[in-house]
Amino acid sequence: MQTTAVPRGPLVGRENEIRLLDELTGAARSGRGGALVLRGEPGIGKSALLDHARRAASGSRVILASGSEFERELPFAALHQLCLPLLGHLTDLPLRHSDALRAAFGLTTGTPDLFRIGLATLEMLASAARERPLLCVVDDAHWLDTASSKALNFVCRRVSAEPVAMLFALRTPASGHLGELPVHDIGGLSDTDARTLLTAQSHLMIDEQVLDRLIAEARGNPLALLELPRSGGYDPPDTGSVPARIERGFQARLADLPDEVRLLLTVASADPTGDPTLLWPAARLLHIDVPTASVAAATTGLIEFSTRIRFCHPLARSAVYRAAKVGERYTAHRVLAEVTNSTADPDRRAWHRAQATAGPDDDVAAELARSASRAQARGGVVAAAAFLERAGELSQDATERIQRTLEAARARLGAGDPERAAALLSTVNSAALDEYQHAYADLLRGQVAFQSHHDHCGPTFMIRAGQRLAELDPDRSRRCFLDAIEMSLLVGRASGVMEMVLTAARSSASTPRPPDILDLLTLLKEKGHRVAVPLIRKALDGPDSASWTAHPALALMLAGETWDPHLHAAIVEWLMKTGRESGSPPLLRLGLAQTGTYSMFIGDLGSAMAAIAEEEAIADAIGGPPLSYHRIQLASMRGHRKEALELFESCMVAATANGSGLLVANIHWAAAVLHNGLADYPAALTAARQAVAADDLYLASFSLPELVEAAVRCGETDAAVSALESLTERTEASGTATGLGVAAYARALVTGSEEQYRNAVEYLEQSPLLPYRARAHLLYGQWLRREGRRRDCRPHLRTAHGLLSGAGLTAFAQRAADELRATGERPRSRSPHTYDQLTMQEVHITRLVAAGATSNEVAARLFISPRTVDAHLRNIFRKLGVTSRRQLRDQPDLGT
Repeated sequence: MQTTAVPRGPLVGRENEIRLLDELTGAARSGRGGALVLRGEPGIGKSALLDHARRAASGSRVILASGSEFERELPFAALHQLCLPLLGHLTDLPLRHSDALRAAFGLTTGTPDLFRIGLATLEMLASAARERPLLCVVDDAHWLDTASSKALNFVCRRVSAEPVAMLFALRTPASGHLGELPVHDIGGLSDTDARTLLTAQSHLMIDEQVLDRLIAEARGNPLALLELPRSGGYDPPDTGSVPARIERGFQARLADLPDEVRLLLTVASADPTGDPTLLWPAARLLHIDVPTASVAAATTGLIEFSTRIRFCHPLARSAVYRAAKVGERYTAHRVLAEVTNSTADPDRRAWHRAQATAGPDDDVAAELARSASRAQARGGVVAAAAFLERAGELSQDATERIQRTLEAARARLGAGDPERAAALLSTVNSAALDEYQHAYADLLRGQVAFQSHHDHCGPTFMIRAGQRLAELDPDRSRRCFLDAIEMSLLVGRASGVMEMVLTAARSSASTPRPPDILDLLTLLKEKGHRVAVPLIRKALDGPDSASWTAHPALALMLAGETWDPHLHAAIVEWLMKTGRESGSPPLLRLGLAQTGTYSMFIGDLGSAMAAIAEEEAIADAIGGPPLSYHRIQLASMRGHRKEALELFESCMVAATANGSGLLVANIHWAAAVLHNGLADYPAALTAARQAVAADDLYLASFSLPELVEAAVRCGETDAAVSALESLTERTEASGTATGLGVAAYARALVTGSEEQYRNAVEYLEQSPLLPYRARAHLLYGQWLRREGRRRDCRPHLRTAHGLLSGAGLTAFAQRAADELRATGERPRSRSPHTYDQLTMQEVHITRLVAAGATSNEVAARLFISPRTVDAHLRNIFRKLGVTSRRQLRDQPDLGT
């Protein structure tokens, strides 16, 4: 049995932390990966604990990386550092993934497949860990660049099936993109442990009263305990924070050093790479006597010169840099720029040149702009924004300065930082803008507002951009208006936006042109569905339509208004194909969400669950929240009351906080479907009224039949008649079998006409929408039973029960079963659905494997490791009572 020695030296009082580290590394040696974040203030002992983990990881391979204050905006800088020793395993990866990493690390030209970087990293680590367990140690994780931290966070959440331990250290209170990982907060030492450390490490004789004061002032910070006694303990009391005092203690060591030694230390502190092949040439450019100066610098204990140049602590490095005069920092960055290879490392060279520049410099600004383009191509939107921001500051030409600042704001938006984008836009001098730049700035301000939960000015800004361009560039003006609608749909804040946009578009000057989608939306609002829908169907005819490619979310909503499921399916199929071919996460996520919705509408719940699982995997891979509306819709159709209501409640809280009126409308529609299925008609009526009142494209139309049924059952005749009139106007305009069939059974509910019930059944036999087809039979059967025609009602009720129970639409199936029992017939029971026994992710894995996919192919689709796929398969086999992949093909109702 392994025992842990009593900690000594810097690890005194850290028994609990040592136990956690030993458990983490021990689990990795046993094949169970994991991650841990050590968090605490500077000097609290994080680095010492990382050193312990490195020493304790016997039999494991240890790879190291460190965040750098000066490289936080260079994309994948830390990830490259971590993976550098493992690049030999690139050939073990699928070509698409190895190419993505090569592009991310600048080893080849091209744009990396950004949302596959995390999976490619996981595969590389797993490949290396097949030789022996792996311990990845990342210090100063609060300074990780955004791209690296997202990728590493992704890896950590999926590493449990691999012999890989991931260990991070970061400062309190920072967490960044590692916030979801297990965190252990490191507190200060107890007075007893502090005294033990202080007396054991200090060679100085310190008066007992002074010793007590030092312990009190150090507040349990080990580095402070080691640094403060250097003065002998007789400095006056210091009221500053402990890290600030430690930093001043480091700076005190510089006081008596010769100028060239201080300059050498300044150059070393200005170089985030710690590369001797940069430091020594830079020092020689400054005519520093390297042998003499380096010895003198090392004797301070601040720095160590070896194969890498390391400061004794990050605070020591920052202390040296801050202690240097401004001119000395400029000099340090200037010589580092001169010795940095402009071909192999142009971006770091540009960054050093920028740091060495005090005033405007068009040459440096142009170099930074080129670096921004390279960063953008590598997916480094944060780096691109930083380069462009600095380029704008250094640009002498006012036009260039404005344009680069606007581009920096756009890049900040792309990086998910609307606050910084807004700050940049506020620096732009409006008086210096031409009309095109004014429009561009307004467009950006609108996008910033749409991404802010509390700013409702997004439509106003984007509409103003369109109005500015109405005479200068009419086509671009129209695109601005449509962009406002599209973005409102994508962020779920569409309420009232269309009315604002259409009003502005009508009043804006425009040259003669063919009708576009804006004109059709105006027709829809002013003339109604009978006039507009035939033209909308024509405008959405085929993937070459600009409506599909430029504004896919709007195209999907308009397809819903046509009551044409085949058109909706075609757009969804195009979205999936285009999203997979282009690797565009937004397109693919929209396609998957709509695949979930369409699959739910046709009663294929296995396909719906698989689409939801894949969309969630992609959202996780790119570090964003999953979409919600397709999960809400599925829950309502399944009729699982408790699960659905819990989901509605959590999503309503999020929708209210984010101002997402579209999600709220989805919840109301889904609640109406759920409660109609459960025969809770008052609740269904309330929800359906709310959904229809929102008057959102697509949702209002599909909420009308729910409103008719609930109103009829509640005796609200006027409400039922009014909803039926609106539904009839919409469905007759479309002329589709689906629309006419749904309207027919709604009309039958209101009028009691058997002919309408028959029409509904006949029309919906031609529709792919199984739930509505089944509900037509259910409603007709109910009506026949209440008319006393028991023999006639049974075939319809049997059909309804078979369709609904076969698809897993539990609540509606129970209604059909109850009606059958009321006729004296016992409904046929059905074995549990396969997907009811599995999680959504397991459903997706089962479907893929049943279709012949390998573990590697499944892993690539769901952004997990092949070992994790195999672990899931073992659970799936156990749940389904099968023993082989081949047997999965025989599992029913998965929609493969």
